[in-house]
Amino acid sequence: MELEIQETRENTLLKRTEIHFVLHHPNSQTPKRDNVREELSKALKVPKDRVIVDHMESSFGVHDTKGYAKIYPSKEDALKIERQHLLKRNKLVEKQEKKAEPEA
Repeated sequence: MELEIQETRENTLLKRTEIHFVLHHPNSQTPKRDNVREELSKALKVPKDRVIVDHMESSFGVHDTKGYAKIYPSKEDALKIERQHLLKRNKLVEKQEKKAEPEA
């Protein structure tokens, strides 16, 4: 698996770095979000809990995945700014079980 960072942009208003990337994965399936976060954290030399993968998409028959990720200065900043469903997907918060309401 080879990571290619296409564009890096500093967003000073939201205190984060925004990254557009392409992940080359010949002869293998589309990588899991957790593996992509690991690759980004290694390449950018930041802790994994500060990396949020917003979205990834692969085309049929091509072994490349394009994506968009955000790097925050701390985990607390990510928890304040990011949408809840992205925090769950990136495993920064636990999914809450829906409680069954007692029938009357």
